Amino acid sequence: MLMRATTPAAAVVSLAPARRSIWPGLALSAGVALVAIGAHRLVPALSPLIIALIVGVLMANTAPIPAALQPGIQVSCRRLLRLGIVLLGLQLSLRDIAALGWATSAVVVAVVAIGILATLAVGRALGVPGTQRLLIACGFSICGAAAVAGVSSAVRADDEDVALAVGLVVLYGTVTMFVLPPILSTLALTATQSGVAAGGSIHEVAQVVAAGGAMGPEVLAAATVVKLARVVLLAPVILAITLTQRRRVARLAGPRPAPVPLFVIGFIAASVVATTLDLPSAVTHSAHLAQTMLLSAAMFALGTGLRWQLMRQVGVRPLLLGAASTAIVVGVAFAGARFMT
Repeated sequence: MLMRATTPAAAVVSLAPARRSIWPGLALSAGVALVAIGAHRLVPALSPLIIALIVGVLMANTAPIPAALQPGIQVSCRRLLRLGIVLLGLQLSLRDIAALGWATSAVVVAVVAIGILATLAVGRALGVPGTQRLLIACGFSICGAAAVAGVSSAVRADDEDVALAVGLVVLYGTVTMFVLPPILSTLALTATQSGVAAGGSIHEVAQVVAAGGAMGPEVLAAATVVKLARVVLLAPVILAITLTQRRRVARLAGPRPAPVPLFVIGFIAASVVATTLDLPSAVTHSAHLAQTMLLSAAMFALGTGLRWQLMRQVGVRPLLLGAASTAIVVGVAFAGARFMT
């Protein structure tokens, strides 16, 4: 699924000027998100985010997207995306993360830190552009498409770079989701160790749930908590990237980026709420559904920027970097799970 991406704007029919309503594009994005969620309930192994992304790709490559839809699609791939990341924080109780223990927590930190740094180094050696390799490194090491989107907002990445990184996450995350369970079943690991290996290796939360569920409830429980622990690290990683960007911009003319993006503050605040308050199940379920809706709508919008006819222009370097990053993350997670007590 590797391809060169264009911004959603490049996939529309130019119909002339004027300010257009955002509602048609928002309605389309929401409708696709609903369909993706319905398909996920029929086939739980398929992430609604991935389904929505694929629908966007297919739609953009079968017919030009009318310009009247473009304003709403732009809102979907930016504002709705950030709102979805904020609501993701309500799924993360810091008490559950603390209960992992120091050994498992160390594995999680190692996966994220080594994954990002090693991927950046390999990407530099391969000649992959800086923004692309940063998005790939964070997406593969933290939490897939949501991490790509979050980091892209911090560095103001081009839509084509975002779409490329998301496409690679989908490709390698799907492969990992199917390949890891049979491999883990052949190793002499406990259920907890298998869960740590799966939760530390697979890119998307939904993919972790699907893979963990296939290996049993104990593996699923451990894998889910480990994966959510990786998601928690999204906030400090974005903060570090933002501070680095501010130092670089300080040497140049022009406005400096905000010290901390507002959606990161919202993400942290939502996590604190989930930790300190005993939220009713109806509230957490509704928040999870809203988060899935928002992120699915955003993935559809990003998918509309992927163009088949330009895929050859990308070259093999990002594809090789995705393979290397996956191998790095899997290797660190497996080593940590194998030697933890």
